[in-house]
Amino acid sequence: MSRIGKMPVVVPSGVEVKIDGTTVTVKGKKGELTRTFQPTMIIKQEGEELLITPADEERQTNAYWGLTRSLLHNMVEGVSEGFSKKLELVGVGYRATLKGRDLEMQLGFSHPVLVKAPEGITFEVPSQNEIIVSGASKEQVGQVAADIRKWRKPEPYKGKGIRYEGEYVRRKAGKAGKE
Repeated sequence: MSRIGKMPVVVPSGVEVKIDGTTVTVKGKKGELTRTFQPTMIIKQEGEELLITPADEERQTNAYWGLTRSLLHNMVEGVSEGFSKKLELVGVGYRATLKGRDLEMQLGFSHPVLVKAPEGITFEVPSQNEIIVSGASKEQVGQVAADIRKWRKPEPYKGKGIRYEGEYVRRKAGKAGKE
C-alpha cells in the first residue's frame, strides 16, 4: 500500500482535467500538460479530486502508484501556479542578459553562451548574476536549469560557477600549506 498514492489530488478552481484512458490532460492559466501513465493505474475524477487506484496487487504496480499520484499533483500545481528555479552566477565577469526570449551568458569563454528558451519555459534576469527559469512542467524547468548549470559547475577552490540558489559549495584548501 502506498501512503502517497492513497492521497487524492485536489483540483483547484480554474483547472480543467480530461482523462482519456491512461492519458491525462490538465489545462490551467499557466498552460496545458499531457502525460500518459501506466495501464495498471486507474485514474478517476470525483468532484474536485483525482483518485488513483492500482488495477492489481503486483509489486511493480504498487511502485507506480505513488509515482503516478506525484506526477499528477505536479501537473495540477504546474498549470495553476507554475514552477521556478533560481540560479546564481558567481565569478568575476560572469553575467547574464536576455536576448528576446533567449538567455545570453558571459562565462569566461572567448565567446558568449546562448541558451534558447524551449517551448513552455521563460527566463528572467533580475540582475546580472541571477537567472530565474520558470514554466508549468516541473520536470522541464529542472532539466533546463540543470543544462544551464552544466556550462560552468561550481568549482571547489574559488567557488566560481553557476549554482542553484542556496546551494552550498564545499571548498578545498589548495596549495597554501606546502613549504
